[in-house]
Amino acid sequence: MVKEPLIGKTLVELQALVLELHMPKFTAKQLAEWIYQKRADSIDQMTNLSKQNRERLSSQYCVGRTAPLEAAKSSDGTVKYLFPTTDGKFVETVYIPDGERATLCVSCQVGCKMNCLFCQTGKQGWQGDLTATDILNQIYSIEKPETLTNIVYMGQGEPLDNYDAVMRSLEILTAPYALAWSPRRITVSTAGLKKNLSRYLDECDCHLAISLHSPIHEQRMQLMPAERQFPIADIIALLKQYDWTHQRRITFEYTMLGGTNDSNLHAKELCRLLQGLPCRVNLIRWHKIPDVDLQETTPERMNAFRDYLNNHGITATLRASRGQDIWAACGLLSTQKQMNHEED
Repeated sequence: MVKEPLIGKTLVELQALVLELHMPKFTAKQLAEWIYQKRADSIDQMTNLSKQNRERLSSQYCVGRTAPLEAAKSSDGTVKYLFPTTDGKFVETVYIPDGERATLCVSCQVGCKMNCLFCQTGKQGWQGDLTATDILNQIYSIEKPETLTNIVYMGQGEPLDNYDAVMRSLEILTAPYALAWSPRRITVSTAGLKKNLSRYLDECDCHLAISLHSPIHEQRMQLMPAERQFPIADIIALLKQYDWTHQRRITFEYTMLGGTNDSNLHAKELCRLLQGLPCRVNLIRWHKIPDVDLQETTPERMNAFRDYLNNHGITATLRASRGQDIWAACGLLSTQKQMNHEED
Protein backbone atom coordinates (compact mmCIF):
# COMPACT_ATOMS: atom_id res chain seq x y z
CA MET A 1 0.00 0.00 0.00
CA VAL A 2 1.35 3.43 -0.98
CA LYS A 3 1.00 5.76 1.98
CA GLU A 4 -0.13 9.34 1.51
CA PRO A 5 2.36 12.05 2.58
CA LEU A 6 1.51 14.47 5.38
CA ILE A 7 4.00 17.14 4.40
CA GLY A 8 2.24 19.48 2.01
CA LYS A 9 -1.08 19.39 3.85
CA THR A 10 -2.53 22.56 5.37
CA LEU A 11 -3.89 22.73 8.90
CA VAL A 12 -7.46 22.52 7.58
CA GLU A 13 -6.59 19.36 5.67
CA LEU A 14 -4.89 17.85 8.71
CA GLN A 15 -7.99 18.58 10.79
CA ALA A 16 -10.20 16.74 8.29
CA LEU A 17 -7.71 13.87 8.25
CA VAL A 18 -7.62 13.32 12.02
CA LEU A 19 -11.41 13.53 12.33
CA GLU A 20 -11.74 10.89 9.63
CA LEU A 21 -9.43 8.68 11.70
CA HIS A 22 -11.58 9.32 14.82
CA MET A 23 -8.84 11.31 16.54
CA PRO A 24 -9.34 14.57 18.49
CA LYS A 25 -9.34 17.71 16.31
CA PHE A 26 -6.46 19.24 18.31
CA THR A 27 -4.27 16.40 17.05
CA ALA A 28 -4.04 18.26 13.73
CA LYS A 29 -2.16 21.12 15.36
CA GLN A 30 0.20 18.63 17.02
CA LEU A 31 0.81 17.03 13.62
CA ALA A 32 1.54 20.39 12.00
CA GLU A 33 3.99 21.23 14.78
CA TRP A 34 5.83 17.93 14.36
CA ILE A 35 5.95 18.09 10.57
CA TYR A 36 6.68 21.77 9.98
CA GLN A 37 8.24 23.16 13.16
CA LYS A 38 10.05 20.21 14.71
CA ARG A 39 10.87 18.78 11.24
CA ALA A 40 10.02 15.18 12.16
CA ASP A 41 10.65 12.71 9.37
CA SER A 42 8.62 9.83 10.81
CA ILE A 43 5.32 9.46 12.64
CA ASP A 44 7.07 7.42 15.37
CA GLN A 45 8.86 10.61 16.47
CA MET A 46 5.55 12.28 17.38
CA THR A 47 5.71 11.28 21.02
CA ASN A 48 2.86 13.44 22.34
CA LEU A 49 0.45 11.38 20.21
CA SER A 50 -0.74 8.15 21.77
CA LYS A 51 0.71 4.92 20.43
CA GLN A 52 -2.73 3.98 19.15
CA ASN A 53 -3.07 7.23 17.22
CA ARG A 54 0.43 6.91 15.78
CA GLU A 55 -0.47 3.44 14.58
CA ARG A 56 -3.70 4.72 13.00
CA LEU A 57 -1.78 7.40 11.19
CA SER A 58 1.00 5.07 10.10
CA SER A 59 -1.48 2.63 8.57
CA GLN A 60 -2.37 5.16 5.85
CA TYR A 61 0.11 8.02 6.01
CA CYS A 62 3.80 8.86 6.17
CA VAL A 63 5.54 12.17 6.75
CA GLY A 64 6.65 12.06 3.12
CA ARG A 65 10.17 13.45 3.36
CA THR A 66 12.62 12.14 0.73
CA ALA A 67 16.37 12.64 0.83
CA PRO A 68 18.16 14.05 -2.23
CA LEU A 69 19.72 11.52 -4.59
CA GLU A 70 22.79 13.66 -5.14
CA ALA A 71 24.41 16.76 -3.67
CA ALA A 72 27.23 18.53 -5.52
CA LYS A 73 29.12 21.21 -3.62
CA SER A 74 30.85 24.06 -5.41
CA SER A 75 34.13 25.64 -4.37
CA ASP A 76 32.15 28.80 -3.53
CA GLY A 77 29.86 26.93 -1.08
CA THR A 78 26.89 26.61 -3.43
CA VAL A 79 25.23 23.18 -3.24
CA LYS A 80 23.07 21.70 -6.00
CA TYR A 81 20.71 18.92 -4.91
CA LEU A 82 18.94 16.43 -7.13
CA PHE A 83 15.59 15.33 -5.68
CA PRO A 84 13.26 12.56 -6.81
CA THR A 85 9.63 13.57 -7.20
CA THR A 86 6.57 11.67 -6.02
CA ASP A 87 5.96 10.45 -9.58
CA GLY A 88 9.48 9.18 -10.23
CA LYS A 89 11.09 12.11 -12.02
CA PHE A 90 13.88 14.48 -10.94
CA VAL A 91 14.27 18.17 -10.08
CA GLU A 92 17.07 20.39 -8.91
CA THR A 93 17.37 22.64 -5.88
CA VAL A 94 20.24 25.03 -5.26
CA TYR A 95 21.50 26.24 -1.86
CA ILE A 96 23.36 29.56 -2.09
CA PRO A 97 25.21 30.82 1.00
CA ASP A 98 26.24 34.48 1.08
CA GLY A 99 27.62 35.75 4.37
CA GLU A 100 24.82 35.71 6.91
CA ARG A 101 22.24 34.91 4.21
CA ALA A 102 21.41 31.49 2.84
CA THR A 103 19.01 31.32 -0.10
CA LEU A 104 17.35 28.20 -1.49
CA CYS A 105 16.28 28.18 -5.13
CA VAL A 106 13.43 25.68 -5.47
CA SER A 107 11.76 24.09 -8.50
CA CYS A 108 8.02 23.82 -9.08
CA GLN A 109 7.76 21.72 -12.25
CA VAL A 110 9.59 18.92 -14.02
CA GLY A 111 10.67 20.62 -17.21
CA CYS A 112 8.83 23.74 -18.35
CA LYS A 113 6.28 24.82 -20.98
CA MET A 114 7.86 28.25 -21.49
CA ASN A 115 10.75 26.95 -23.65
CA CYS A 116 12.91 30.06 -23.26
CA LEU A 117 15.75 29.88 -25.77
CA PHE A 118 18.54 30.39 -23.22
CA CYS A 119 17.25 27.94 -20.58
CA GLN A 120 18.22 24.27 -20.31
CA THR A 121 15.05 23.35 -18.42
CA GLY A 122 12.90 24.34 -21.38
CA LYS A 123 14.78 21.82 -23.53
CA GLN A 124 13.28 19.03 -21.39
CA GLY A 125 9.77 19.99 -22.39
CA TRP A 126 7.07 19.93 -19.75
CA GLN A 127 6.90 16.63 -17.87
CA GLY A 128 4.59 17.47 -14.99
CA ASP A 129 3.78 19.70 -12.05
CA LEU A 130 5.31 19.22 -8.64
CA THR A 131 2.95 18.74 -5.72
CA ALA A 132 3.17 20.89 -2.61
CA THR A 133 4.81 17.80 -1.06
CA ASP A 134 7.54 17.89 -3.71
CA ILE A 135 8.09 21.62 -3.29
CA LEU A 136 8.27 21.55 0.51
CA ASN A 137 10.45 18.45 0.50
CA GLN A 138 13.14 20.47 -1.28
CA ILE A 139 13.07 22.97 1.59
CA TYR A 140 12.94 20.44 4.43
CA SER A 141 15.29 17.76 3.16
CA ILE A 142 18.44 19.71 2.31
CA GLU A 143 21.35 19.63 4.73
CA LYS A 144 20.81 22.13 7.60
CA PRO A 145 17.49 23.61 6.41
CA GLU A 146 17.34 25.66 9.59
CA THR A 147 20.09 27.92 8.19
CA LEU A 148 17.86 29.25 5.40
CA THR A 149 17.05 32.95 5.43
CA ASN A 150 15.40 33.26 1.99
CA ILE A 151 13.59 31.12 -0.57
CA VAL A 152 13.24 31.91 -4.26
CA TYR A 153 10.93 30.05 -6.64
CA MET A 154 13.37 30.43 -9.51
CA GLY A 155 14.38 26.85 -10.20
CA GLN A 156 12.91 24.57 -12.83
CA GLY A 157 9.46 25.33 -14.14
CA GLU A 158 7.06 28.28 -14.24
CA PRO A 159 5.58 28.86 -10.76
CA LEU A 160 2.38 30.53 -11.97
CA ASP A 161 1.72 27.60 -14.32
CA ASN A 162 1.51 25.40 -11.21
CA TYR A 163 -0.41 27.96 -9.25
CA ASP A 164 -2.36 25.89 -6.72
CA ALA A 165 0.61 23.80 -5.54
CA VAL A 166 2.87 26.85 -5.33
CA MET A 167 0.29 28.83 -3.35
CA ARG A 168 -0.32 25.89 -1.01
CA SER A 169 3.42 25.68 -0.31
CA LEU A 170 3.56 29.45 0.31
CA GLU A 171 0.61 29.23 2.70
CA ILE A 172 2.38 26.55 4.72
CA LEU A 173 5.72 28.38 4.75
CA THR A 174 4.13 31.58 6.08
CA ALA A 175 1.42 30.10 8.35
CA PRO A 176 1.75 30.41 12.16
CA TYR A 177 1.17 26.66 12.52
CA ALA A 178 4.16 25.92 10.28
CA LEU A 179 7.34 27.94 9.68
CA ALA A 180 5.69 31.35 10.13
CA TRP A 181 8.11 32.94 7.69
CA SER A 182 7.59 36.54 6.68
CA PRO A 183 6.44 36.78 3.03
CA ARG A 184 9.30 39.26 2.59
CA ARG A 185 11.74 36.35 2.78
CA ILE A 186 10.20 34.66 -0.28
CA THR A 187 10.32 35.62 -3.96
CA VAL A 188 8.30 34.00 -6.75
CA SER A 189 9.54 34.36 -10.32
CA THR A 190 7.39 34.25 -13.44
CA ALA A 191 7.61 34.80 -17.18
CA GLY A 192 4.36 36.74 -16.79
CA LEU A 193 1.28 34.50 -16.99
CA LYS A 194 -1.19 37.36 -16.76
CA LYS A 195 -4.30 35.66 -15.34
CA ASN A 196 -2.47 33.91 -12.53
CA LEU A 197 -0.21 36.93 -12.01
CA SER A 198 -3.30 38.97 -11.13
CA ARG A 199 -4.37 36.27 -8.68
CA TYR A 200 -0.91 36.15 -7.15
CA LEU A 201 -0.80 39.92 -6.65
CA ASP A 202 -4.24 39.87 -5.02
CA GLU A 203 -3.71 36.79 -2.86
CA CYS A 204 -0.05 36.83 -1.83
CA ASP A 205 2.33 39.27 -0.14
CA CYS A 206 5.57 37.57 -1.21
CA HIS A 207 8.01 39.40 -3.47
CA LEU A 208 7.71 39.10 -7.23
CA ALA A 209 10.34 38.63 -9.93
CA ILE A 210 9.51 38.98 -13.62
CA SER A 211 11.68 37.27 -16.24
CA LEU A 212 12.13 40.02 -18.82
CA HIS A 213 15.34 39.44 -20.85
CA SER A 214 14.49 41.90 -23.63
CA PRO A 215 12.42 45.10 -23.68
CA ILE A 216 11.75 44.72 -27.42
CA HIS A 217 8.59 42.78 -28.27
CA GLU A 218 9.84 41.00 -31.40
CA GLN A 219 13.10 39.95 -29.82
CA ARG A 220 11.48 38.85 -26.56
CA MET A 221 9.21 36.58 -28.62
CA GLN A 222 12.31 34.92 -30.07
CA LEU A 223 13.90 34.49 -26.64
CA MET A 224 10.69 33.77 -24.72
CA PRO A 225 7.73 32.33 -26.66
CA ALA A 226 5.44 33.35 -23.76
CA GLU A 227 5.74 36.93 -25.06
CA ARG A 228 3.22 36.07 -27.81
CA GLN A 229 0.47 35.37 -25.31
CA PHE A 230 1.68 37.56 -22.46
CA PRO A 231 3.40 40.67 -23.89
CA ILE A 232 5.71 42.36 -21.43
CA ALA A 233 4.03 45.72 -22.11
CA ASP A 234 0.73 44.27 -20.85
CA ILE A 235 2.46 42.84 -17.78
CA ILE A 236 4.00 46.23 -16.96
CA ALA A 237 0.59 47.89 -17.37
CA LEU A 238 -0.90 45.37 -14.93
CA LEU A 239 1.89 45.89 -12.39
CA LYS A 240 1.37 49.66 -12.48
CA GLN A 241 -2.15 49.12 -11.13
CA TYR A 242 -0.70 47.92 -7.81
CA ASP A 243 0.94 49.79 -4.95
CA TRP A 244 4.67 49.01 -4.80
CA THR A 245 5.56 51.65 -2.21
CA HIS A 246 5.18 49.24 0.70
CA GLN A 247 7.41 46.32 1.60
CA ARG A 248 6.52 43.96 -1.25
CA ARG A 249 9.21 44.28 -3.92
CA ILE A 250 9.30 43.73 -7.66
CA THR A 251 12.46 42.71 -9.49
CA PHE A 252 13.03 42.19 -13.19
CA GLU A 253 15.39 39.37 -14.12
CA TYR A 254 17.49 40.15 -17.20
CA THR A 255 19.86 37.52 -18.56
CA MET A 256 22.67 39.22 -20.50
CA LEU A 257 23.36 37.70 -23.92
CA GLY A 258 26.41 38.97 -25.80
CA GLY A 259 25.50 40.80 -28.99
CA THR A 260 21.81 40.00 -28.50
CA ASN A 261 20.24 42.06 -25.70
CA ASP A 262 23.17 43.94 -24.11
CA SER A 263 23.43 47.08 -26.26
CA ASN A 264 22.84 50.69 -25.23
CA LEU A 265 19.62 50.57 -27.28
CA HIS A 266 18.36 47.75 -25.09
CA ALA A 267 19.28 49.68 -21.95
CA LYS A 268 17.46 52.75 -23.26
CA GLU A 269 14.34 50.75 -24.17
CA LEU A 270 14.41 49.03 -20.78
CA CYS A 271 14.42 52.40 -19.02
CA ARG A 272 11.49 53.53 -21.18
CA LEU A 273 9.53 50.34 -20.47
CA LEU A 274 9.99 50.49 -16.69
CA GLN A 275 9.58 54.24 -16.26
CA GLY A 276 7.26 55.07 -13.37
CA LEU A 277 7.37 51.59 -11.81
CA PRO A 278 9.28 51.28 -8.50
CA CYS A 279 11.49 48.27 -9.18
CA ARG A 280 15.00 47.00 -9.61
CA VAL A 281 16.67 45.09 -12.42
CA ASN A 282 18.83 42.08 -11.66
CA LEU A 283 21.38 41.53 -14.45
CA ILE A 284 22.37 37.87 -14.79
CA ARG A 285 25.42 36.45 -16.49
CA TRP A 286 24.47 33.69 -18.93
CA HIS A 287 26.61 30.56 -19.20
CA LYS A 288 26.53 28.45 -22.32
CA ILE A 289 24.33 25.38 -22.48
CA PRO A 290 24.50 22.61 -25.09
CA ASP A 291 23.16 23.24 -28.61
CA VAL A 292 22.19 26.89 -28.08
CA ASP A 293 23.79 29.45 -30.38
CA LEU A 294 23.98 32.38 -27.96
CA GLN A 295 27.02 34.16 -26.59
CA GLU A 296 28.06 35.20 -23.11
CA THR A 297 28.39 38.90 -22.49
CA THR A 298 31.60 40.49 -21.22
CA PRO A 299 32.00 41.84 -17.68
CA GLU A 300 32.71 45.28 -19.17
CA ARG A 301 29.43 45.27 -21.11
CA MET A 302 27.50 44.14 -18.03
CA ASN A 303 29.00 46.94 -15.97
CA ALA A 304 28.23 49.51 -18.66
CA PHE A 305 24.62 48.26 -18.96
CA ARG A 306 24.18 48.42 -15.18
CA ASP A 307 25.65 51.92 -15.02
CA TYR A 308 23.37 53.16 -17.81
CA LEU A 309 20.29 51.93 -15.95
CA ASN A 310 21.40 53.37 -12.63
CA ASN A 311 22.23 56.72 -14.25
CA HIS A 312 18.76 56.88 -15.76
CA GLY A 313 16.75 56.19 -12.62
CA ILE A 314 16.46 52.39 -12.72
CA THR A 315 18.14 50.56 -9.83
CA ALA A 316 20.24 47.76 -11.33
CA THR A 317 22.51 45.16 -9.76
CA LEU A 318 24.68 42.35 -11.06
CA ARG A 319 23.88 38.89 -9.80
CA ALA A 320 27.06 37.09 -8.82
CA SER A 321 27.70 33.89 -10.74
CA ARG A 322 27.60 30.92 -8.39
CA GLY A 323 28.31 27.22 -8.65
CA GLN A 324 29.79 27.19 -12.14
CA ASP A 325 31.87 24.10 -11.34
CA ILE A 326 28.81 21.96 -10.42
CA TRP A 327 26.50 22.47 -13.41
CA ALA A 328 24.69 25.26 -11.61
CA ALA A 329 22.53 26.29 -14.57
CA CYS A 330 18.99 24.98 -14.04
CA GLY A 331 18.25 21.74 -15.84
CA LEU A 332 21.69 20.37 -16.64
CA LEU A 333 21.88 17.84 -13.82
CA SER A 334 18.26 16.69 -13.91
CA THR A 335 18.30 16.39 -17.70
CA GLN A 336 21.27 14.05 -17.52
CA LYS A 337 19.69 12.04 -14.69
CA GLN A 338 16.40 11.67 -16.56
CA MET A 339 18.24 10.51 -19.69
CA ASN A 340 20.19 7.91 -17.68
CA HIS A 341 16.98 6.79 -15.96
CA GLU A 342 15.18 6.29 -19.28
CA GLU A 343 18.14 4.32 -20.66
CA ASP A 344 18.07 2.04 -17.64
